[in-house]
Amino acid sequence: MFIKGEIEIAPDKSISHRALMISAVAEGTSRIKNFLKAEDCISTMNCLKKLGVDIAEKDGEIIVKGNGLKLKKPSGVLDAGNSGTTVRLLSGILAGQNFATKIIGDESLSKRPMKRIIEPLEKMGAKIKSNNGYLPIEIEGGNLKPINYDSKISSAQVKSCVLFAGLYADGITSFTEPEKSRDHMERMLKSFGAKIEFNKNTVSIKGIAKLHPSDVFIPGDISSAAFFMVATAIVKGSELKIKNVGINPTRTGIIDVLKRMGAKIEIENKREIADELIADIVVKSSELKSTNIERGEIPLLIDEIPIIAVAATQSEGITKITGAKELRVKETDRLKAIVSELKKMGAEISELEDGLIVKGPTKLNGVRVDSYKDHRIAMSLAVASLVAEGNTEILNRECVNISFPEFWNVLKKIKQ
Repeated sequence: MFIKGEIEIAPDKSISHRALMISAVAEGTSRIKNFLKAEDCISTMNCLKKLGVDIAEKDGEIIVKGNGLKLKKPSGVLDAGNSGTTVRLLSGILAGQNFATKIIGDESLSKRPMKRIIEPLEKMGAKIKSNNGYLPIEIEGGNLKPINYDSKISSAQVKSCVLFAGLYADGITSFTEPEKSRDHMERMLKSFGAKIEFNKNTVSIKGIAKLHPSDVFIPGDISSAAFFMVATAIVKGSELKIKNVGINPTRTGIIDVLKRMGAKIEIENKREIADELIADIVVKSSELKSTNIERGEIPLLIDEIPIIAVAATQSEGITKITGAKELRVKETDRLKAIVSELKKMGAEISELEDGLIVKGPTKLNGVRVDSYKDHRIAMSLAVASLVAEGNTEILNRECVNISFPEFWNVLKKIKQ
């Protein structure tokens, strides 16, 4: 078995969320092309509809008639489903409304920390009730004041939340983080007319803002492409072209790490659409070697750590990943989950408090493994199964619908 062909992967989840929300608070009609119709993004869409935003699909595009900054009080609670991005970003918008809103989520989301957004929003003047820092949360907004917020963690979700709230605060709101996280929010806000400035790890926005409508094209999600990049690199005799992938500099840590490990990766047809860099990525099977990944790199590849662990099982030497404690508060504890399941397959892998140690190369065996209903764990295990001897059964494999509903079909298409 080897991998061959050309594919397009799922549209970018991070950008899809932000395109909907920014379009919703702009004044006028925006069009979103290549929107990701996955469960998380649909949660955002449904919440915005409950807030009175007119969203429709026509000719494959999502048409959003923006309300401006003022939304309508929903008749009931807002359900964010499994989507941390939905609840954290939307909270910034809700903090600026002159009504109270309650947000709930599923069992998994209800275990994910929300104090990281509650603290800055309360400093700006929002009144927030929560379940001791977890969902459900109730936000009573209005009359926000600008702040200079120094975040203890690098988080694009927290940054985006504060920037949304900053739209409603009269003056300059700034957000500083230890290392720069993904910057889709800043780029898109600027394209919608926000007055926004960047200085190293600090971003500042001027409120009260008036955003104009804009057309947005969503590139392919590099986090989804990562699974196929690793699959091609570790399966002998493989070559794959992944077309129209977003290569935003704050997201390409996975390419840098794989190249450092010896992966044969070429970037072709590079271009810019709507302030985002897009390219085709060509990968060939490679002899991989181990590497070290430390805290400074983590914000650039936080979602890719599980699939890097799979690559490390097929790499010569010991790979050590540190500074990745944030993975313990994702859809599941991703450090614990990937260690547990790859160990079942025969990998030499162990947990650190904030990372992983993987010794390779090791022969993997097909067994029954658990996705923990986490889409990135499921897809990582699917890639591991390609080099495993025997059959691998992945429990709750349908959880890929959260970010990449076509994953299994695309994987089947390229297996030769």
